[in-house]
Amino acid sequence: MFASTSCHRPSLRRVVAVLALGLAAPLALAEIHIGVTLSTTGPGASLGIPAEQALKMWPAEMAGEKLRFTILNDGTDTTTATKNTQRLIVEDKVDIIIGSSVTPTSLAVVETAGSAQVPVVSLAGGGAIVLPQDGPRKWAFKLSPTEAISIGLVFDHLQKMKGKTIATIGISTSYGEGFLKATEAIAAQRGVRILTSERYNPTDPSVTAQVLKLLAANPDAIYIFAAGTPGALPQIELARRGYKGLVYQTQGVANNDFLRVGGKDLEGGYMTVAPVLVADQLPDANPMKKAALDFVQRFEAKQGPGSRSLFAATAWDALLIVQQAAREALKKAKPGTPEFRAALRDAIEGLHDFVGSEGVYNMSASRLMHS
Repeated sequence: MFASTSCHRPSLRRVVAVLALGLAAPLALAEIHIGVTLSTTGPGASLGIPAEQALKMWPAEMAGEKLRFTILNDGTDTTTATKNTQRLIVEDKVDIIIGSSVTPTSLAVVETAGSAQVPVVSLAGGGAIVLPQDGPRKWAFKLSPTEAISIGLVFDHLQKMKGKTIATIGISTSYGEGFLKATEAIAAQRGVRILTSERYNPTDPSVTAQVLKLLAANPDAIYIFAAGTPGALPQIELARRGYKGLVYQTQGVANNDFLRVGGKDLEGGYMTVAPVLVADQLPDANPMKKAALDFVQRFEAKQGPGSRSLFAATAWDALLIVQQAAREALKKAKPGTPEFRAALRDAIEGLHDFVGSEGVYNMSASRLMHS
């Protein structure tokens, strides 16, 4: 009797252990899976690297649930961005995608993800990422101000300085083309004359021929449409050839690598940027100051004094927005399901007066406002 009893006790303990594990399983937290594709190499690396640094600062949970990232590098290449997106959707089964860093790769991400009904928050600036709001773009969101907002600020300053004519030079990508098209439309409305427009490739080693044409037109100002360190090339050439007019850049070059590459040849230029880069100079009444300072302090504690980055802040705001949307989506569905992805999309689209480090966001099916 005693032998028989002692022989069966281990089996009983194993059964109890298995039952205990089985009872514990349903109590496990759901997991939100965010897929990311960034340009951490190639011409967009100065945008992608700080964005990755910001994403890695986020804790291992979101909206009370466990959080997992899958981060891939697309090398600023549209084909790789497409492959990354396909992998994130098919193999990793992510709930949402953040990326990419520049407009051409973001367009590739949106086309693939939107077709699969996976929401995308792009970190790039081109309006073509979200407009018009049809097809795959219904699943896409971007956080940078529209071209019209940036261009309007440039023309306000130009006309304040009594300028009446401009020339433009931009990278021959959807980002550069989008800014050129918007500038042409707004210039006509504002009575500003565009004398000539030049283009160059982000990987070109020289823009001498294009700059000579700009100088020959003798404009009051030159507007450069570029993203990352390639934006320094025209401004360096203009400075070395003695151009004395106004030089404007977009927010696509707002990082320390651009300043490092351009050096003293960038002095005197202007760019439109989000307030996060001057967070400590904002008046206390500014609604963004608290969020902007919070991000700057967090980021510089990790990366060092003076390391603040517009593109890191954009990635951080993307996570803040996804977290807010996840709180709403979790009321309707569980992560890992089509219903949760759809609920995330709807919740992002419904954001109003959401304060981030770069601005106050209002989104809808017909517009994106960023103040």
